[in-house]
Amino acid sequence: MTTDDLCQALLRHYCAKNHQGKEDMLDVPCRKRKVLHLVSQWTLLYKDWLHEDEHLKQFLKTIYRNVLDDVYEYPILEKDLKEFQKLLGMHRRHTVDEYSPHRKHKAILHQFSLKENWLQNRGTVTETEEVFCRIYITEHSYVSIKTKVSTSAQEILKIVAEKLQHSQEDLALVALSFSGEKHELQPVDHAISKSLELSARIFVFRKDLTDTLNPFAENDETQQRPVRILGINTWDLALELTNFDWNLFNLVHEQELIYFTFSRQGSGENTVNLSLLLQRCNEVQLWVATEILLCNQLCKRVQLVKKFIKIAAHCKAQRNLNSFFAIVMGLNTASVSRLSQTWERVPGKFKKLFTELESLTDPSLNHKAYRDTFKKMKSPKIPFMPLLLKDVTFIHEGNKTFLDNLVNFEKLHMIADTVRSLRHCRRNQFGNEVPTKEHQELKPHVHHLHIIDSQQTLFELSHRIEPRV
Repeated sequence: MTTDDLCQALLRHYCAKNHQGKEDMLDVPCRKRKVLHLVSQWTLLYKDWLHEDEHLKQFLKTIYRNVLDDVYEYPILEKDLKEFQKLLGMHRRHTVDEYSPHRKHKAILHQFSLKENWLQNRGTVTETEEVFCRIYITEHSYVSIKTKVSTSAQEILKIVAEKLQHSQEDLALVALSFSGEKHELQPVDHAISKSLELSARIFVFRKDLTDTLNPFAENDETQQRPVRILGINTWDLALELTNFDWNLFNLVHEQELIYFTFSRQGSGENTVNLSLLLQRCNEVQLWVATEILLCNQLCKRVQLVKKFIKIAAHCKAQRNLNSFFAIVMGLNTASVSRLSQTWERVPGKFKKLFTELESLTDPSLNHKAYRDTFKKMKSPKIPFMPLLLKDVTFIHEGNKTFLDNLVNFEKLHMIADTVRSLRHCRRNQFGNEVPTKEHQELKPHVHHLHIIDSQQTLFELSHRIEPRV
């Protein structure tokens, strides 16, 4: 049954007339109340998602008009009407005047303002919301910045300049299209909007004496940055990672897992927050590898490996399994795990700790080690989202939605139980514990990750610092 079929069936059931005269007068309002209850539960579950379909919006209007007409004949519906109004009031203010032909223009303006509210409630990208923005330093290296869509090019350039330890006056932001066309962004330009408009990547370029724009070279001094992460407390860094992930995870709507799995039309718009959280997991993994492989000194590289093992342990203790998995996978990246000289110098107790942490990521027996550990953790907690998506996908692809032309409710119950686990994870809020103030650069490290996203480049760096014997 399609959504339109369901809407029509509900309307028919609500408006059905008893032609045989056998239906008791008390059964009529009872039947209508059942329909209203079902619609209310449906609307409560889907919330603003329901209102993004024009047919569904029209259905809600139609059934509401019918209730308004019936409430005079069946006063018992008044309570249901108020509850229905209250429920729809999360997204619309339904009034009798709104449907009057004399208030048409006002209704149009009202509808426009409500549409903006729905988008903001759902977490779709607007100018006031924060999104991930990649500022490329080289073809395969970028700084990951969480910023607002309305942030100016000058503000973004300031962040990048501080991260690269370059003078802001010597740098410029350029939108570089895939065809090779360059468009220098002006200080007041909205950098993200401009890059989307031009279908281009944002690069940071260095100005030379002739005012031509030259990108940073792959072997530029930016690859030899001082290792500042070693001076940051590991618990504080893990806590900042957890706070960052929790803010993203808290915005993920349960419906996003369904849209992501079923690949419905327009799923990109409907899975914004989930996509950002998945992107974050991937970026933390690349960040771990990047930090280690950009460190040329063996002793400091050993310290970095120890540092990331401790951060992973702290993330587990803080019940942030998303960053925990990402860090462990970053340390297990082929370009990092091959650094035999580095791993030989890692103390035995750290190797033992890493082996214990690594065992939780063991995929055998359907990730039994992870599932048992995660189940024992109290909420709030952040699950490893790729595995949760994998579970929903396996249920969807391994079971038919219809059996003998009947809905396979067992499959839908399994999906619902899996998706509902998000509620359990968010049952409580994380405490107000914040990292110590002595490390002013802690947030920039977590919010503005410097990443190399090319596996080939990472391998080249790996073989450069530890050549194959």
